[in-house]
Amino acid sequence: MTEDFVAWAARLAQESLDGMSRRWQHVQGVARHAKQAVDVVDDADLLLVAAWLHDIGYAPSIRRTGFHPVDGAEFLRQQGAPTRLCALVANHSCARVEARNRDIEIDWSDEQTALRDALWWADMTTTPTGETTDVRSRVAEVRERYGPDHVVSKSLDEAAPELIEAAERTEKLLHG
Repeated sequence: MTEDFVAWAARLAQESLDGMSRRWQHVQGVARHAKQAVDVVDDADLLLVAAWLHDIGYAPSIRRTGFHPVDGAEFLRQQGAPTRLCALVANHSCARVEARNRDIEIDWSDEQTALRDALWWADMTTTPTGETTDVRSRVAEVRERYGPDHVVSKSLDEAAPELIEAAERTEKLLHG
């Protein structure tokens, strides 16, 4: 992957999320955070591309199932994107838990690597408006936004320990 691939991802995210200013702010913040972790992963470009594209499935023109990780990954597959990128998007921030709770199948395996952890960390330490937060505050914010009985909140409750562990592993790599 090249710098051109990262630029393509940023443009695609911006074009796809046009008119969704809050989502675009979040994605830009995730990409900024991901830049902080490029030295602790095996493929810096892939981390940045995944950060730009992790929420592309929210775009109305891309939405199919209504579950953005799967919709985004499937769209990227149709665009000829690498399988590893599709898998990172499909599984970002422990999406498999919510997918299971929604009876939606994820066709891509979760690689469970430092790169995956760094993507989860970047997503879970970025507020909806692109500001920096910590993973526990982000989990609390999402739960408050959706309410305790929503499938997102219930899934997040189940996934929180794994999300926190991924964030902590990344922070340990970043800060020694």
